[in-house]
Amino acid sequence: CSQHRRLSFNTVTAMEKPPFRQNQNCGDWELKERLGMGGFAHVYLYQHRETNEKLAVKMCRLELTPRNKDRWSREIQIMKKLNHINVVTARDVPEEVTHISLNDLPLLAMEYCSRGDLRKMLSKPENCCGLKESEVLSLINDVGSGIQYLHKNKIIHRDLKPENIVLQDISGKLVHKIIDLGYAKDLDQGSLCTSFVGTLQYLAPELFENKPYTVTVDYWSFGTMLFECSCGFRPFLHNLQPVQWASKVRNKGPKDIMAVEELNGEVKFSTQLPYPNNLSRTLLKPMEALLQLMLNWDPVQRGGRVSPESKKPLCFEVLEQILSMKVVHILNMTTAQVHSFQLTADENLHSLQKRIEAETKIDVANQELLQETGVSLDPRKPAAQCVLDGVRGWDSYIVYLFDKSITTYSGPFSARQLSDKVHTIVQDAKKQLPLVVLKKIWGEAVSYICGLKEDYSRLFQGQRAAMLSLLRYNTNLTRCKNNMFGFSQQLKAKLDFFKSSIQYDLEKYSDQMHYGISSEKMLKAWQENEERAAAFAQVAEVNHLDDEILALHSEIVELQRSPYARRQGDKMEQLEEKAIELYKQLKMKCKTPETDMSTDSTEMVKAIIQTVQNQDKVLKDLYTHLSKILISKQKIIDLFPRIEKTLENIKDADTTVMQMQIKRQREFWHLLKIACAQNSSRSSMAASPESSTMLQVSQWSQSAQPVSSPHPLTSLPGDAAPRLLQENQRYLSQLTSLMQEAADEQSKSIVTLLFFFFVVILGFPLFSQDQDWSWTKYETLTDKLKKRNA
Repeated sequence: CSQHRRLSFNTVTAMEKPPFRQNQNCGDWELKERLGMGGFAHVYLYQHRETNEKLAVKMCRLELTPRNKDRWSREIQIMKKLNHINVVTARDVPEEVTHISLNDLPLLAMEYCSRGDLRKMLSKPENCCGLKESEVLSLINDVGSGIQYLHKNKIIHRDLKPENIVLQDISGKLVHKIIDLGYAKDLDQGSLCTSFVGTLQYLAPELFENKPYTVTVDYWSFGTMLFECSCGFRPFLHNLQPVQWASKVRNKGPKDIMAVEELNGEVKFSTQLPYPNNLSRTLLKPMEALLQLMLNWDPVQRGGRVSPESKKPLCFEVLEQILSMKVVHILNMTTAQVHSFQLTADENLHSLQKRIEAETKIDVANQELLQETGVSLDPRKPAAQCVLDGVRGWDSYIVYLFDKSITTYSGPFSARQLSDKVHTIVQDAKKQLPLVVLKKIWGEAVSYICGLKEDYSRLFQGQRAAMLSLLRYNTNLTRCKNNMFGFSQQLKAKLDFFKSSIQYDLEKYSDQMHYGISSEKMLKAWQENEERAAAFAQVAEVNHLDDEILALHSEIVELQRSPYARRQGDKMEQLEEKAIELYKQLKMKCKTPETDMSTDSTEMVKAIIQTVQNQDKVLKDLYTHLSKILISKQKIIDLFPRIEKTLENIKDADTTVMQMQIKRQREFWHLLKIACAQNSSRSSMAASPESSTMLQVSQWSQSAQPVSSPHPLTSLPGDAAPRLLQENQRYLSQLTSLMQEAADEQSKSIVTLLFFFFVVILGFPLFSQDQDWSWTKYETLTDKLKKRNA
């Protein structure tokens, strides 16, 4: 009995009163609902009031023959000894629940799997042409692992089918579990068909023909399930019962995996999976190879040879190869086409890009590969960075390819292919066809409409990745702008100070000339420095770039606010719902006794055409918005080198201004040295009249100006000048300490570097008293220096 299945002969849609007279609640265990029923048993859901623990309790509802009692007991024994994540786990039956049994047969308690069974998934209209690739791969992994576990424990299931695969959510991941081991292992072969309840469609041919069998019967059942999950229908004449199609399929080729009957009664075989399906190009061939091994009519050849090393049949080796494949799926945003590439071991990103170039004709240099987060792939890392651990299937994770050489994508865009059958009804929507024929065609039509919506959703995710990438570039642009602006302001401050100080120097220069110290070369150098400083003011001016960046910021904000920055697929979703409803109505008609009824496809074709038209509209809007995103991004890219060049010029100008200032400082010191030397010379001359040699002006001074008045230093006693210099040197040491403290608080500031020279030499303070400096200390020291200099 399936834990969650709704068998065709008894569909359960709501909780109903159990078929026993005992109270529904058993102590702390509360009966919630009936989960399902089969030939011999019902399965009920019980929940503990305090712990909320849930159990699926299986109870035999009939008086069984000794043979079937043995089968019942064997299932419980098998279940209790198994422990595997992909086989449903048996639990101890709570003491309070044991008395609900209607006979002397024991109850079977199992873990409750809340996500229903595989049949429920396959019955969804959107899955009528197969499950998504990620779901197929998950099924292969889970059920394949469970079957191998059972076979390792010498257990043959013999009744694998979608109703006996249940789903459980474990830590956010959907896990498939095998249930219903009632027919497992060594039930009397002769009684199998007479005692079997349910569908025979998944049974291996040797079972319903009452022939000897081995574990390969499970391969056939598993292969039949895989085919149905990949394409939406069973592989061999799916509209017929096995007793009807067995004779027609018996002589199929060893690699044939599908048989369909044409309207003229002819049976056609194929070694390939039919279109439409949801599998990527890289998965199709390996899946077909796996199915060819599992659906071999000959039970001896079925599954392939057993490997002497792994002790596994070839089919499970192929299965493991499929699961170990590292495949990267690339959505080319310029054509809307998905490309899949199986990665080789340790393949680097450049190698992958060369393969992409071969298929898309986009040069490696122009390829931009973005993840969903808008982050570009790292060229230093291997190509496997495109593949997430534990994530399989192109519908689960995809990388978006952009062509950096263009900003407007005008197509041609890859359109989803119509199946031949759907194309037929589109060409002649009023053609009357039998309901059983239309059921398959309309199923493919629903799959097509759902696919159009999913295609748009993927392209929208690509647009979103481009927007996230733009925002990342914008963040970097803002960082660069702030950096540039900071250096610009710093240069402006230095230039302002430099120009103010040099102007003051030039004003005072003429005054000190009367004391006999002058230099035409120095004067000319100062004038040239003033001109250079004026030229550097243009370098520090970045307002034009700032205006461009602010305008670009506004442009990006508008892009974010645009309605096209959000999904526009509401109309397609409505059309999808309409198509699904039409398909459901057709399925209900197919269940009526009048199976020879016919109808046309006018409404379904109308839904197809409207969906195509709507997709064209939303894709046009999407690509228009995407072009705006790419244009804004290109503007940012173009701005980066300009900002970098501007920043480089600012730094060069800053360095030059500092060098100019250091040179002037050296000149000041040289002037002071000359003044002291002249004073000393004149003092010596006053003490020794015979010493009449005049001291020459500095080595870089070509012609001294005539002395028009005595220098203030000449009035000092002979030994006063050295004493004055010594005292000034002491003050200099104190001032240097204070400057060091200030430098720690305001690093890289040229103000502190120049402070000493203007205070000590020229005798005026440089800082206003509202600045955050130890002004009192400076003022006191300055006053002392002024008095000393006076």
